[in-house]
Amino acid sequence: MDDAKKRTWAEISLGAIEHNYRAMRARLSPGCRYLGVVKANAYGHGAVRVSRLLAELGCDYLAVACLDEAMELRRAGIKLPILILGYTMPGYAPVLAENDITQAVGDYATAQAMNDALAGTGRKLKVHLKLETGMGRTGFRAYGETELDDAVKAVKLPRLRPEGVFTHFCVSDGDVGVRDFTWEQLSRFRAGFTAIEDRTGERFEIHHCTNSGAMLSFPETYMDMVRPGVALYGLYPGTDRGDVELIPAMSLFSRTAYVQRHAPGDTISYGRTFTVERPSDIAVLPIGYADGLHRALSNKMSLDFGGRRARQVGRICMDMCMADVTGLGVKSGDVAEIFGRTVPAGDVADLAGTIHYELLCAVSPRVPRVYVD
Repeated sequence: MDDAKKRTWAEISLGAIEHNYRAMRARLSPGCRYLGVVKANAYGHGAVRVSRLLAELGCDYLAVACLDEAMELRRAGIKLPILILGYTMPGYAPVLAENDITQAVGDYATAQAMNDALAGTGRKLKVHLKLETGMGRTGFRAYGETELDDAVKAVKLPRLRPEGVFTHFCVSDGDVGVRDFTWEQLSRFRAGFTAIEDRTGERFEIHHCTNSGAMLSFPETYMDMVRPGVALYGLYPGTDRGDVELIPAMSLFSRTAYVQRHAPGDTISYGRTFTVERPSDIAVLPIGYADGLHRALSNKMSLDFGGRRARQVGRICMDMCMADVTGLGVKSGDVAEIFGRTVPAGDVADLAGTIHYELLCAVSPRVPRVYVD
């Protein structure tokens, strides 16, 4: 038996990731770059392994959330350009430059501090300016030319090399009507970077704003580079599937530890939230919220034992959960799918009151990733 499959494991289909990458890449015009988003351990799929695959497939850029994630890829020998989308303390600017890591910058104080930290190093740091167009998080405000004064000053700093400019859409994956705000964001973005380029006399090499929702619904946003995230891993960000067929890459499994017979009136797990109403066979599986199975799913979800559905019962524990397998013939050693091939991650996320992004990212490091295809 594969040691990685002795308890609980996540199976990652590299073939599915390749399919999704090629399906989206086929939509791009020649010269438009593809950025693979591998932050949060590639949405739980394993950043190093996924990055190696993307490099083999001809991906142009990678994106992470923080310096530690970027350095993990560099230590693993990943040579592709890497963009840090999140915050990095300015004092680490020399480390970024030395390792050819690009940093997102969204305010002048940070840009200036990074410029100062590079004094005497003889190096320049590649940066992508983030423009705030309606997400309400970070970035130089692109609501008018005078509000871009700080962005113009940042572009002129001598030890920064402003390679790119970008923004982030907040409702491109929403329902029709709600997602129309994307057009407003796109208009602000175009006006913003055009004003910066006109005032500085410099043109950004890369303009990008296309997330997964925009990849499927707004081809007008593609520009010089696209950066779909969850779509790379086979999940649709919203209800609109466009004309792209995606294949989910992750399936989460657990192996039955015990099957115990319970009598009517017995209660299962903490809080006694489930009472057995008939003679029942209750399977115990070694997966719990420490593995990423949300406690909020208690008494709500079903597990799939090779086409036989069993209701999860009782509160999900830190390391275990239980399922009613009465009449299904389940025995110790049998494998249950938590989500993936036959149990869509989106359906499970709905039961937990969250989104499938969180479900994927929640699969903890102690769960082995097993790569197939």
